[in-house]
Amino acid sequence: MSTSKSDPAMHSKTIVKALKRGIILYLLGFFLAIFGKLMGVIFDDKSLIEAFQTVRLLGVLQRIGIVFIISSIIFLKFSNKAIFRIFISILAIYWALMTFVPVPGIGYANMEKETNLAAWIDRAILTESHTWASAKTWDPEGVLSTLPAIGTCLFGILVGVWMRRKDIDATKVAWLFTAGIAAIILGLLWDLQFPINKSLWTSSYVLYAGGLASVGLALCFWLIDVQGYKKITTPFVVYGVNAITVFFLAGLMPRVLNLIKINNTDGTKTALLEKFYTTFYTPYFSPVNASLVWAITYVLGFYVLLYIMYKKNIIIKV
Repeated sequence: MSTSKSDPAMHSKTIVKALKRGIILYLLGFFLAIFGKLMGVIFDDKSLIEAFQTVRLLGVLQRIGIVFIISSIIFLKFSNKAIFRIFISILAIYWALMTFVPVPGIGYANMEKETNLAAWIDRAILTESHTWASAKTWDPEGVLSTLPAIGTCLFGILVGVWMRRKDIDATKVAWLFTAGIAAIILGLLWDLQFPINKSLWTSSYVLYAGGLASVGLALCFWLIDVQGYKKITTPFVVYGVNAITVFFLAGLMPRVLNLIKINNTDGTKTALLEKFYTTFYTPYFSPVNASLVWAITYVLGFYVLLYIMYKKNIIIKV
């Protein structure tokens, strides 16, 4: 956010922009979720109503959109000290809810996959038809766990505010590194009572992951901006300037390839993605290495596309 926090007249316009961006992000995620179902409606005569009745409502892009909107409003409307207090309050409230509130139908608070409070809320609000297809009874980007995800964004905002200070670079790096290490230690200590868990986005995970990110940022800032090692950044910049674009395409491509069916000699059909993988990877590598090589190929393949876009200064903004 580049808008001055001392300029309330610009807040409304900025919030409208944040709303538009958040909604677009949500709709992109929703499109990925319903894409396969819509293709089933078009090519397999499946029901359009059923497609919408069983589509996943939340996901990575959807969460980013929701968190972006809420965090933008908090950033604009509250002081930096108030943002820090909100951040701490979010972590404490989520911990208390997950640790002490009895789960309806279970009778006690717990951290099990299908019986914790977050899972119960997902089923109650989203229903099992609209949760993560791999689980059906809970969602890793669910309703309640979006609360600490907002905390993660506020952590980033506070780091960004710190990096904009006019202190000398060495002071910035030293304090950011110290804060990062402190967050890691606090996260590990909290893990003893409230386990670090990404799927539940636990408060200890927020601190631990935020701490690691802060240490990484401090190191990168020192090496790249202070010491001037900029040549090593090109691959990351290539991906970074079109991050949402490549995330969306990386999610869309396997969905498209799975729709294309290849006829086998025995009369059966195999999805093009599976056929490609079993032809060029599994015969030559162990299962683990085949998966690794495929992942590397996937990343490098998109890098070629993104590099061309980068050289032509094509940046798709959301």
